[in-house]
Amino acid sequence: MRFPSLVEGRFIKRLNRFAALVDVEKREYLVHVANSGRMGELLVPGYRVLLNPAPAGAARKTAFDLALVDTGDALSSADARLPNKLVAEAIAEGRLPQFAGYSHVRPESAFGESRLDFLLEGTAGSCYVETKSVTLVEDGVGLFPDAPTLRGVKHLHSLMAALDEGHRAGVIFVIQRADVEAFAPHDQADPLLAETLRTAAARGVEVWAYRCRVDEQSITLADEIPTLL
Repeated sequence: MRFPSLVEGRFIKRLNRFAALVDVEKREYLVHVANSGRMGELLVPGYRVLLNPAPAGAARKTAFDLALVDTGDALSSADARLPNKLVAEAIAEGRLPQFAGYSHVRPESAFGESRLDFLLEGTAGSCYVETKSVTLVEDGVGLFPDAPTLRGVKHLHSLMAALDEGHRAGVIFVIQRADVEAFAPHDQADPLLAETLRTAAARGVEVWAYRCRVDEQSITLADEIPTLL
């Protein structure tokens, strides 16, 4: 997935869940943050950031969307909307062999109490897939979540329910940066989510984790990394 022409700035501070201030050429701009996570490791005053300009003529209060954060060691995407697009792109290009045999991809498919990200259908049957955005990396391990998420727990219960009804079910953790070697649930941030993920995996819900290749022009779902459950 390619980025449009991005604008460089310096992060000032986060104002609320979805807004921040950024310095662009010595002028402060209000920026949309498309990520409800805490992202304390990324949203650091002074960090170099890359911004996606708002569409011309759009009726909005923010001049830019926050796209990338430069930690000094790596570029990380800060946009929690991207994992679905990255997974869909990888499926369409045949880069996820675990989904061979599914010819139809239906996004945003309801099951039980959840709206899951994908329903795959084909000769292999049906498979419900949920994706999760990961930006927190500590000692080479990507951690999810960085704050409690009851919504994430609900999604895992829906995947287990789908499994019980004879469907295949899985969750893909997309670490939106390259400086990561493994993935693990973040027990300290959300012990309930971590416990539920382990229960789901033991029941047969498949768990995958992928890191991304990120540069200032594009982001791509890259290779699978180990999951430490």
